[in-house]
Amino acid sequence: MSPKLASWRFWLLTLAAVAGIGVTASLGRWQLSRAAQKEALQAAIEAKQRLPALDQAALLAAPDAAQLVHRQVVLRGIWLPNDTVYLDNRQMHGTPGFYVLTPLRLQGQDRVVLVQRGWVQRNFVDRTRLPPVEMPAGPVEIHGRIAPPPSKLYEFKGADTGAIRQNLDLAEFRAETKLPLLGVSVLQTGAPGEGLQRDWPEVGSDTAKHYGYTFQWWGLSGLIAILYVWFQFIAPARRAARRR
Repeated sequence: MSPKLASWRFWLLTLAAVAGIGVTASLGRWQLSRAAQKEALQAAIEAKQRLPALDQAALLAAPDAAQLVHRQVVLRGIWLPNDTVYLDNRQMHGTPGFYVLTPLRLQGQDRVVLVQRGWVQRNFVDRTRLPPVEMPAGPVEIHGRIAPPPSKLYEFKGADTGAIRQNLDLAEFRAETKLPLLGVSVLQTGAPGEGLQRDWPEVGSDTAKHYGYTFQWWGLSGLIAILYVWFQFIAPARRAARRR
């Protein structure tokens, strides 16, 4: 190989190695920052959850209920079972099923809050068959935490009506039911009951995967560096030594 060609090849491989090391190292740092962000978010959520539980008076008096998200709350009221919604394709412990959402008319009030009551397994033979869920007829007291509406999944057009739905938009549901719904929902907590499970996923609980990705990216960065040094310096030096 001519010296000119060898020099061109050396600098091309050097540029590729530097670019590869830079990109993979940056991706590792990004994954590390994502883990730190989620840990900070989880710490902020836990700090809110340690505050004293709100009652419905405090909830209704808040100028912006969205600022109370993740706060514990205790509510009393009456279920409105005719407007119960079953959100399809929701998983708990890897098993597909429904999130059951029922409006709760607050005691002594005209206001209504949408309660994410829990998860129930679907019927795998007939997906349109609703699973049995208990619905107390009288006044109830529920414990939970203030939460945004459930996250949305991909849906086909026209899949957002009826008892079984893929997603629920709070504003559209308010217009559909004519209920004076609050702008937030409540995630009911506590032991399983009424045929429902309430082992809700925690925000920020998946930070381990980001640390795993960080290790992978930085490992790849180190591998590129090792291969570069080997093929650019060590291997040529060994070949030259053998030719002497």
